[in-house]
Amino acid sequence: MSQRPIKEEIHWALTAEAGPKCQKLDETLDVDVLVVGGGLTGCRTALGLAEAGTSVALVDSHEIGWGASGRSGGQCNPIWRQTPQQLVEMLGATHGETLIKTTLTAAEDLFSDIKRFGIDCDAVQAGWIQAAHTKKARKNMRTLGRSWAEVGLDIEELEGRAVQEATGSPAYSFALRHSAGGHVQPLSLTRGYARAAIARGASVFERTPITGLERVDGKWRARSGSGEITAENVVLTTNAYSNGLWQGLHQTFHPLVSIVLATKPLDAVQQQEILPGKVTISDSRLAIYFARYDRDGRLIFGCVGSSDNVDAFGGFGRAKRGLKTVFPQIADVPIERKWAGRIAVTPEMMPHLHEPAPGLLAGIGFSGRGIAMTSVMGRALSAKLLGTTTDELPFPILPVKPIPFHGITSRLVPLAAPAMTLKDRFDSMTNGV
Repeated sequence: MSQRPIKEEIHWALTAEAGPKCQKLDETLDVDVLVVGGGLTGCRTALGLAEAGTSVALVDSHEIGWGASGRSGGQCNPIWRQTPQQLVEMLGATHGETLIKTTLTAAEDLFSDIKRFGIDCDAVQAGWIQAAHTKKARKNMRTLGRSWAEVGLDIEELEGRAVQEATGSPAYSFALRHSAGGHVQPLSLTRGYARAAIARGASVFERTPITGLERVDGKWRARSGSGEITAENVVLTTNAYSNGLWQGLHQTFHPLVSIVLATKPLDAVQQQEILPGKVTISDSRLAIYFARYDRDGRLIFGCVGSSDNVDAFGGFGRAKRGLKTVFPQIADVPIERKWAGRIAVTPEMMPHLHEPAPGLLAGIGFSGRGIAMTSVMGRALSAKLLGTTTDELPFPILPVKPIPFHGITSRLVPLAAPAMTLKDRFDSMTNGV
């Protein structure tokens, strides 16, 4: 019996807590800070500012959480792809050491925020399994895990049968277990931040695309089709859905795509075997596989895709093959829906903090670490505006430097996922687990 057509719709939009009631901007406002972009970074920034008593307006061209924040896998993966020493070498001693300290508490800070602000987002902090798909990946992952364990993170190495017992997957023989990791309903988290910001005095507007931004008499003037906001400071948090509002900003990253599917709820026996205890998993592939449960026992599984069109270049097919690879025992489980979301990937695979003009900040480029690290960036952006010196921030302020030949390479992005998949297959055949 063939399965019914799989719906292309964002699963989180069907299970999220209701968003705050926000109107379209149809007036003229004067505020201390304007935040453009209503995703996790923008909403956490606005919340931090409003909590400190700063007058802040947040605008989004669609609805709160419409972009990457409401489309992601929702995993809290609390470390970077770099070792602490590599962070110091990349960012310098001052910012590197600060970022290391911030990273040590990033997951706990996120889950603490969720409790403190009373956000109902199905938060589960049951740990994150980071699995190696080849011998080379095992070696690199072991080095990564031990380096972070040396500076204080609770990381456990898993070998052989212990990996399968912890994940339910026969595909891996080495993994790291990060006890602080977990998962959330990402759209509910985003809406929760927005609701908390509004409760503390922030003005939040939806369906309000900013069509112009100019400096006038020492302040910023932002225009939309039906209103205008004047602000001392502006923060751009549009991430992978950035356009040309600030010249060159969208050319500092590549907008890769994540393809995600949701299965029908697994039964109790299946849930005891697969990702027991609601742990999350992701692996070391270039075209990464990741999985976690939602609150109803659906397995949320994803991989790197090629286009906002879920089926383009075999994206959805790649996700289904990945599900069969990682969890062959449920390869035939019915899939209820599928969707895509963009990921802003920087050349360094690290977020960028920019200050391209006086009173203008931008925080973008989370490269697949958005659930935990957007909160880190949001707190950093609000701290900067509240008087924290640049040297005290976890990220250095970088110039807006477009990637060379960005126009050409962006047109090739749809080919990246198939190319990465081929490389992963070759590595698995020649250097398997």
